[in-house]
Amino acid sequence: MANLPAPFVLVGVDGSDTSKDALRWAARQAELTRAELHVIHAWRLPTSYGYSVDFSDADFAGAARKLLEQVADEVLGDSMSVPVTLQVFEGHPATVLIDAARDASLLVVGNRGHGPVIGTLLGSVALHCVHHAPCPVVVFRHPPDAVSPTGSER
Repeated sequence: MANLPAPFVLVGVDGSDTSKDALRWAARQAELTRAELHVIHAWRLPTSYGYSVDFSDADFAGAARKLLEQVADEVLGDSMSVPVTLQVFEGHPATVLIDAARDASLLVVGNRGHGPVIGTLLGSVALHCVHHAPCPVVVFRHPPDAVSPTGSER
C-alpha cells in the first residue's frame, strides 16, 4: 500500500478582511479534522498598460511573503494544534489555488462581496475555484450585515 499524503486544508489569503475570516474558518476546520493547514498567497507583476516600467529593484516575492506572514501571525498566532505551511507563488490566484489544491481535502477562499454581475465580469477567483477545483470548495463570505445593499463591503 502506497503512502498517502497527509490530509490538508488549503486556504488562499490576499490580506483582505474576508480572506482573514476564511483563514480563521479553515484553521478551525483543519484542527477539527486533524488535517494540516496550507496557507497560500499568490502575487503577480503589476500591469503596466503598455508603458515600460523598471521593476528591477522591486521585491514582489519578498513583499508577498511578508504580507502572508503578517496575516498568518495576526490570525493564527502560535495557537495551532496542527502543522501550518505558508507558501507564496507567482501567478494568477485562481490558477495557483487550483494547482495547489490537487491533493487537498478542502479549498477555502474568501469572496470580497462583489455582486453577481461584477463577479462574473471580473472573473472572480472564488467562482473559478468553485468550477475548477479538484476538491470541495468553501467560499467564505462576510455576514449579510457587513455588505451594503449595493453588494459591496462597507
